[in-house]
Amino acid sequence: MSLFISDAFAQGAAASTESSLMSFAPLILMFVVLYFIMIRPQMKRQKEHRNMLAAMAKGDEVVTSGGLVGKVGKVGDAYVTIEVADNVEITVQKGAVTTILPKGTIKAL
Repeated sequence: MSLFISDAFAQGAAASTESSLMSFAPLILMFVVLYFIMIRPQMKRQKEHRNMLAAMAKGDEVVTSGGLVGKVGKVGDAYVTIEVADNVEITVQKGAVTTILPKGTIKAL
């Protein structure tokens, strides 16, 4: 009789290992979904922004994160000089430029 009881305990131990492994499946599935819905698109946007800043040149028309619109006068490693009006230039951080506008968007400066 004691032989049957020990067999039952052995089978129960194998089943609990399998159930604990299956309890991680929803967690892994959530991480995969999170990666494809949030992390991957954000990395793609960061890469596009980096490439845009690297391609920025003198004469480009840009919009900053503060809403200023102007033409790029000088491009440095970390800073950009933007002409916002006639003889009015400001220096902003390069990362503050959010958009490069198509040529001719700004009519009169």
